[in-house]
Amino acid sequence: MKKKDAKKDKELNNEDQIQEVNDLDSPEKGKEGYSQVWDKFVRLQAEFDNYRKRSFKERAEFIKYANEGLILELLGILDNFERGIKAAEQKKDFDLLHQGVDMISKQLHTLLESKGLNRIKSLGMQFDPHQHEALEVIEDASVEDETIVDELQPGYTFNGRIIRPAKVKVKRAKSDNQDDGDKSEIKDNNNKEE
Repeated sequence: MKKKDAKKDKELNNEDQIQEVNDLDSPEKGKEGYSQVWDKFVRLQAEFDNYRKRSFKERAEFIKYANEGLILELLGILDNFERGIKAAEQKKDFDLLHQGVDMISKQLHTLLESKGLNRIKSLGMQFDPHQHEALEVIEDASVEDETIVDELQPGYTFNGRIIRPAKVKVKRAKSDNQDDGDKSEIKDNNNKEE
């Protein structure tokens, strides 16, 4: 029933629009019709401009306050830092300060992980240029080729996307060809000196 009623209403609306166009056949009605259509056009354009400005303003407002929830959660951690500093100043106990800072660090990591931030595993892993940035390469025959032996700066992913690659030190297996090349260069240099 509802589909039939909607279809009839649509047909009636189309017939009304056709009738309005047919009524505009006379020159006087055509001028009136044109001015009415122009007025509707101008109003629609003004409404659209207002809508666009309003959406831009709402979007800017949303972006401005988007991190408000995260900031409120970080304030709790900041409060704990300040309490720890005051307690350390009063008691002058380095072990207590170290323990407090360690607890706050764990609290901060837990909060960031709950928001989608994850640390990239590096130490002992195979070098992956998509996740790691090699700042130093050391040749060593005792280690598997392209193994990460030290993490200089941790890398992070945010909701699965890498936002900062880990900066690492990589050990590469020493190749025999490089040793022979180095020895031949030394021999050539010795021959030149003679």
